[in-house]
Formats: sequence, C-alpha cells, structure tokens
Amino acid sequence: MNVTAILFDGFETLDMFGPVEMLVASGEFKVRFYSLEGGIVTSYQGVPVQTEKLDDALTPEVLLLPGGMGVYDMLENAEFVSVLAALSSRAQYVLSVCNGAFLYAKAGVLDGRRATTYKARIDRAEELFPAVKWERTARWTVDGNLYVSSGVSAGTDMALGFIADVFSRESAEKTARYAEYSWNPDPAHDPFAR
Repeated sequence: MNVTAILFDGFETLDMFGPVEMLVASGEFKVRFYSLEGGIVTSYQGVPVQTEKLDDALTPEVLLLPGGMGVYDMLENAEFVSVLAALSSRAQYVLSVCNGAFLYAKAGVLDGRRATTYKARIDRAEELFPAVKWERTARWTVDGNLYVSSGVSAGTDMALGFIADVFSRESAEKTARYAEYSWNPDPAHDPFAR
C-alpha cells in the first residue's frame, strides 16, 4: 500500500519515523514524503527531509500525519488545512500521531469521531475542537478508517496496531520482533493517562 506522509517544519521526528519504520519493515507499505511546497523540511530536532510537493500527491491509500511544535503554525495555514481535508476525504486510511490530531480536527476530519492526542494538550484540544469525541485514556483510537495516537512514541504502537488490523496480528508481531520493539498491542492500555 502507498503511504502519503505529510511533513512540515517543526514536525516531531519520532512521530513520523517510528511509524514509518514499522510500516516499511512489515513489507506491506511504501512511503513517500510530501510537504506543502516540497523541498527540504526540517524536524523540530533538526533532521532535514527531502519532500515532494503536496500538489503532486496521488490519491493516498494511507495518509500519515505527525505532530510537533510546527503544528501550531500550520493551524493558521488555510491552504495546508484545505489540502489536508481534501486528501483525507480521498484516503482509504487516515493516521495521525500526537498533536497532529489538531490539524485533522481543524480540517473537520475528526468531527463526530473518536480521537486522542498528546496528553499535555488534550485540554486544549477539547477547548478548540468540541465536535471531536476526545478520549483521555487511549494509547490510540480507531474509528472506522481513522487511527489517531496519543503522544510521540504512541504512534509506533498505533502503526503496529494498524498493520495487525489491515494485514494480520502475526505480521505486526513479526515486525516488532525484527525491530526489537516491545509493542503495546492494546490501544486502551495507556500508562500516560492522567
């Protein structure tokens, strides 16, 4: 399956590359990186990533969006939010990590649906986007084709959960073993909930 991974300056490195590691290691996915303008995008930690222009993205089978400090600037970018809404409506699956959920919420993608986000920002999420059914205790949520994880490392657990749902539990476990990663397979087991 093709994965359209959307980046922006200030994205959280592990939000993106934890899930990408698992998706690609499973042998079931091919990832391409996009940003609004294309070119080099730099993570909050200073990691540069070469991206393609978002206008050139094919209809995604899987849409993957990280969070990070750059989310707050992107919330004010009407063009980005509009493109994100359009791509989400055409994607077979829509995935979000950490406060990347704010961007999907701003685009209307999460309205009336279950979602979670980074625990330190969930109060703000509820305040800004009351139409979303925010869950405070969830490592990640699944609502139809929508997979939304809580903070940073939770995206890696979510990606393995996604692999298990779409392909098989065996494939997810094999991928976790390959990565020597201790997978939390229960989306409701959230040791970071308050």
